[in-house]
Amino acid sequence: MSGFADHLHSPRGLGGLRDWPHAGAAGGAACGDLVRIAVRVEAGVVAEAGFDASGCGSATAAASAAVTLAEGRPVLEVALLDADALSAELGGLSPSKRHAAVLAADALHRALGAAAGSGAIELDPDPRRVLVAMSGGVDSAVAAQLALEAGHEVVAVTLELWADPEGDGTQSCCSPHAVVGARALAQRMGIPHFTVDMRSEFRREVVEDFLSEHAAGRTPNPCVRCNGRVRFDGMVELAGRLGATCLATGHYARVAGGDAEGLLLRAAVDPDKDQTYMLAGLSTGLLPRLWFPLGELTKPRVRELARRAGLEVADKPESQDLCFLAGTQRDRFLERHGDIRGSQGQLVDLEGRVVGSHGGHQHFTIGQRRGLGISSVDPLYVVGKDPEANRIVVGPRSALATNSVELTGVRLSRPGATVDRVKLRYRQDPIPCRIDGDPGAGRHEQVTVALDRPVDGVAPGQTACLMHEDTVVGWAVIDGAGDRALNI
Repeated sequence: MSGFADHLHSPRGLGGLRDWPHAGAAGGAACGDLVRIAVRVEAGVVAEAGFDASGCGSATAAASAAVTLAEGRPVLEVALLDADALSAELGGLSPSKRHAAVLAADALHRALGAAAGSGAIELDPDPRRVLVAMSGGVDSAVAAQLALEAGHEVVAVTLELWADPEGDGTQSCCSPHAVVGARALAQRMGIPHFTVDMRSEFRREVVEDFLSEHAAGRTPNPCVRCNGRVRFDGMVELAGRLGATCLATGHYARVAGGDAEGLLLRAAVDPDKDQTYMLAGLSTGLLPRLWFPLGELTKPRVRELARRAGLEVADKPESQDLCFLAGTQRDRFLERHGDIRGSQGQLVDLEGRVVGSHGGHQHFTIGQRRGLGISSVDPLYVVGKDPEANRIVVGPRSALATNSVELTGVRLSRPGATVDRVKLRYRQDPIPCRIDGDPGAGRHEQVTVALDRPVDGVAPGQTACLMHEDTVVGWAVIDGAGDRALNI
């Protein structure tokens, strides 16, 4: 009997672990086939696996093959199994049946991820083992490649953070589509891959904040919040459970030696790619467990290394959207997920005179010029917002200038006197500054930052990255311009 017929007529694990919590499912209404696989892990080994399947016979056979290949094997070996391995176990599948192996492999990896995410997988520490965060893009792939070339035992993880039927998963770094692509890339590199579902944490910590901040008239930085509250904490914790010495990522940043008080985040060599602003919210306590292999490299050099290693993502374009906005518009997202709908409001000038109307304050941010819908001899900008009155204040660019910034939710890892520059936007050079009052290290409700030169368009809700030279010594949320009073 062929492998396919054997698994079809005598399926292994059918009905097993039906109520087991560490399970994953793939398929559904779109294709008519559904596979659910569950695993029970003991001492780093898949001690038992079971499945249920509906639809065509190929789904049953492929799920049985997955159970057969997984049972009794170490989790790091199971994390390398792909659709090709399942197809080979079945004696080879025709193109029309191969989709079943893809579904079964996805379900198996979701089950393995559920076990890893819940703490059911605990591996002995290995000084050579490194966990690499992989998104399916060139930066994370090169980070993994550099770890391999340095002699490390590399394990990969991709977090599934968001799924939206109206979005475009092909443009997102954390969608189900991105997870599958990242897993396939890792496995082609010979790297075991884990998928961890953190959608509920992401919704709670990032998306809900994004919605509430826009409703309040502010402009948040969801990536800073995600890195500081969801992604890195979850991945570093997983690294520990998998026995890895550290977590490596494809971010352009470095870890500095710091001083007797510990390590600090340091700007990357490539100023055009430096991502320390987006990482400013990381706890300094995580830094000893982090490695940024790209921190000393430029983007062209990274692509060159990818080509040299034969990585198919060497020339893959970078994602430009927030992961949860990929393929959709911000206004539409706010309506669907936060019931934040536009309503008619007034556009007023600096004297309070009505000069136009708008469809909702959440559509605007401080410093915005386009989309005002009014004509003027001189360009007009959004210089103020009153969300309670749904009113937008417009004025000349000069009205945006400020010499000081009020910050809230301040976190300093060093005394305020060490802060000598601040970065108020991701794509902005740090601005020389000082913090009034010399606050000590720790948390502060509010501080004022005096700038050495005026800046335009300071937007409430954005992140302020507080720096000493090229190291990050704190961060906060912008509450507003300190010396700009507008009649709104």
